[in-house]
Amino acid sequence: MQILVTVAPADGGSDTEYRLGEWDARALEAAVRLREAHGDVTIVAATVGPPAADPVVRAALAKGADRGVRVWDDLLEAAALFDPRPKARLLAAVAADVAPDLVLVGAQSGPSGFGATGVTLASSLSYGWATVVTDISLDRDAGVVSVRCDRDGPHVDLVEVDLPAVLTVGTGCNEPRPARLRAVRAAHRPDIAVRSLDDLGLDPAAIEPSLTRVGTADRDHDVTLFEGAPAEAAADLARHLRAHGVEP
Repeated sequence: MQILVTVAPADGGSDTEYRLGEWDARALEAAVRLREAHGDVTIVAATVGPPAADPVVRAALAKGADRGVRVWDDLLEAAALFDPRPKARLLAAVAADVAPDLVLVGAQSGPSGFGATGVTLASSLSYGWATVVTDISLDRDAGVVSVRCDRDGPHVDLVEVDLPAVLTVGTGCNEPRPARLRAVRAAHRPDIAVRSLDDLGLDPAAIEPSLTRVGTADRDHDVTLFEGAPAEAAADLARHLRAHGVEP
């Protein structure tokens, strides 16, 4: 059985390339626990990034991944904004080579992440998916993974997804174990496979960004408050949306 875990540098700070984000660390820990429970599981860690991202892959190797893949190309360096869609296409090309039964993705790469890579990757692969999972149970004979997804407040979804599948892993899934010193040292020895667009058989047009800019709204102006009874406020909001071309 093959499990592909996508990893990315954590956001914030000057040393972000040297550590896993908290979501990705839990995705990797979930993969390691599945290997401990079922055996005969190979874990492949994959990232998209320049050579400075190698320590992220080596951290994954130290924490239990069997091999690592890093995707990079000079054309990617020129991208001003690298959004989830081209990133998912690159990872989907890696998945085509690995042929994973399960793909585990951190629910976010960091506080400023889009939180959309996992489901976009599932769409690219035509895999089933579940998001922000906090418990994973695998039935290899039935070809099904059962997951618990914690939602806002007390709401919980219990979902069965046919394999192959993509799961985005939330912070409540587990508590990652620290890597042992021997594993950290061993993780510096193996080569990390580097794949370019040509290696993956991708046309440069496939990684053109779909977003042109990201910004925040000016919250000091043009704010409309809807007050009054809930039904009245909802009706006012619906009229306001329709006036701006949005059908509620």
